[in-house]
Amino acid sequence: MSDQGGAPISSLPPPAPSGPISSLPPPAPSGPPPKVTNRGRSADPLPSSNSESTDIPEFEPFGLPGPRGFPPMTEYLDIVEVDMMKRPDESNRMQHHTMLFNSNNLIVRRGQEFQVKIGFNRPYNPASDKFAVEFVIGSSPQYSKGTYMPVFTSKERQSSWEGRITATADNAVTMGVTPAANCIVGKYHMYVAVMTPFGIRRTRRDNSRDLYILFNPWASDDAVFLDDETERQECVMTEMGIIYHGTNDDVAERNWNYGQFNYGVLDACLYIMDRADMPIPNRGDPIRVTRKASAMLNSRDDEGVLVGNWSGDYTYGVAPTSWTGSTDILLTYASSKMPVCYAQCWVYAAVFNTFLRCLGIPSRIVTNFFSAHDNDGNLRTDIILDDNGRIDRGRTKDSVWNYHCWNECFMSRPDLPTGFGGWQIVDATPQETSDGMYRCGPASVQAIKHGQICFPFDAAFVFAEVNSDVVFYTRSKDGALEPVKVNRTHVGRKVLTKNPGDMNRRDITNQYKFPEGSAEERTVLEKAEEYGCQREKSDLPVADVDLVLPTLEVSVGDDFELSLEFINSSDQSRTVDAYISGSVVYYTGVTSSEFLFRNPTVTIEPNKSVKESVTVDSKKYMKNLVEQANLHFIATGKVKETGQIVTAMKVVTLHNPKLTVTVSDGGKVNEEMTATVEFTNPFTFSLEGVYIRMEGPGIMLPMSKYYGLITGGSSLTWSEFFIPQRAGSSRLIASLDCPALRQVYGTASVTIEP
Repeated sequence: MSDQGGAPISSLPPPAPSGPISSLPPPAPSGPPPKVTNRGRSADPLPSSNSESTDIPEFEPFGLPGPRGFPPMTEYLDIVEVDMMKRPDESNRMQHHTMLFNSNNLIVRRGQEFQVKIGFNRPYNPASDKFAVEFVIGSSPQYSKGTYMPVFTSKERQSSWEGRITATADNAVTMGVTPAANCIVGKYHMYVAVMTPFGIRRTRRDNSRDLYILFNPWASDDAVFLDDETERQECVMTEMGIIYHGTNDDVAERNWNYGQFNYGVLDACLYIMDRADMPIPNRGDPIRVTRKASAMLNSRDDEGVLVGNWSGDYTYGVAPTSWTGSTDILLTYASSKMPVCYAQCWVYAAVFNTFLRCLGIPSRIVTNFFSAHDNDGNLRTDIILDDNGRIDRGRTKDSVWNYHCWNECFMSRPDLPTGFGGWQIVDATPQETSDGMYRCGPASVQAIKHGQICFPFDAAFVFAEVNSDVVFYTRSKDGALEPVKVNRTHVGRKVLTKNPGDMNRRDITNQYKFPEGSAEERTVLEKAEEYGCQREKSDLPVADVDLVLPTLEVSVGDDFELSLEFINSSDQSRTVDAYISGSVVYYTGVTSSEFLFRNPTVTIEPNKSVKESVTVDSKKYMKNLVEQANLHFIATGKVKETGQIVTAMKVVTLHNPKLTVTVSDGGKVNEEMTATVEFTNPFTFSLEGVYIRMEGPGIMLPMSKYYGLITGGSSLTWSEFFIPQRAGSSRLIASLDCPALRQVYGTASVTIEP
């Protein structure tokens, strides 16, 4: 309603405020802020989802139809059927090394020809008939972006993807298609298009004709080409891995099922890139893919795959030590679209390994024993002692992880000088930010070894993980710190990975650093200092008393003797006021609680040695034990005669009981078998809230069972039926996990006949 000659009531201005005009801003809207889009910045949104697509018209006219429409096109070539030749035993899957993928679609690798058989309504005539095979990925297909690729049969008309007719028979034509060796990796839709005088007609959209194109380490033009068949088989095709943990002189093994060929895992890996809003055109570059994935595998700042938890409280998820493979984690993330709880470094590395191998990037898990977490770039881990040589735990903040796992992936590095391609470090464990996000790498292993820490990405951080010094300081009463001992060999003591082709370990420490004390090592450290790394340069005199702690193998719940050896290399008697501390620590080196303290005074005759024994009572450490059962002993002391400081450190990883895993005999494909897990509680106390998990590549998908209580001394037996899907050798792995006892494993080898 409106006044005569006036504006409508709804368009009248609001009444003026009666008081003075308020200068306060309007209240902020509630709820999460809207997602920022590309509107106003680009004509089309940047395609960043492999799951979204645009339907291509079945008929694309060259002009407007006549008054009676287009004439019947029965005389022109028409497509009757398309055979993707996608069965695992057909040539495409066999030649492209994708026969193990459990998928209903064709999966091929870029830079290598695959075949498609097309059936027409009549015999194909090359002189008059023209057709093309079109490949489309993402929601805004464009030829210039590589997201729309027509492939033609004639040599005169070729795109960056090559095409040729390899066979004709009756009405069928077999066409060979070679995707470019740098094409986008992901899921494509395929169409067959035939040209007529009036327009182009195509096959309609059919999900059965979708195909996946992966990286190709077998193709010499691909950036991930790896010219070693044994390494390729291990780092791309092998589903079962070994992850090393424990300590450098007591290495333990953790079996893991990567499951990169399991149903749904490939789609989950592509979803991770979608979730990261990674532009589709960037997905052919392994450098960008691995850097983006190292951020997306953790949930710290992008709702990524895994939630890290080092607290010991896993009430709202699965304990990191309980996982036996990657399949459950990736499928849960893809279906729930929520981060999965929980992970620590080896879980991040294992799931990242699945992602890389699934997409075709050669990768392996590496364990660095005594790994420094350097957050200020000074290449030092500082341990503070008081005037008497006793460790000051209140002021010692730095920690050295007993071990840390990351990944290496193989690729060329055109962004770096020649010689720095090959193995690259990537790490998904959220430790420090890189370019504003929790991620690390890819960093060239060669760059780490040669001190070229200015090269992208994050080389300085990784360099510090394997090259830091442990520096002991004494703190005087006025607060001044004075370095008294530098241990230059403790950090980066050993770097291990699985040996290709067998179940043995491979020491690759020499790929990360030159021998300790060598001229090459000094040159590398000097070069790193040129790029800003700061080291402790104090040239301290070597003490004439040495302190040695033994290597011990101890089971959980055992009492044991810790024998310290004091060695006097001087010609005079020496007296040492010693401090021996035993603490329960997390594998990250962080102290949970101190359970042992002794302060003996030891006298050593000239050029002799003395052993000081300390009894470690299991009752003292068991009540404070945290997961992974690490005891950290540090012995320090001050020599009365010289004032010199002596130190020694030792991590003792307590050995857990084992699971017994057995499998019924006579295994055949598609025939039922039985797997049995047995466990006896060796303790006098009960275990509560026990989860057992079991799985094996090609033979059993992940299964789990819950036991509310296992009383002290009692046993359990769990049997499950399974039907193996593939012939060959495999392994069944099982884990038992509960708050009072972590990291209990068992394995069984299985041979399946066809």
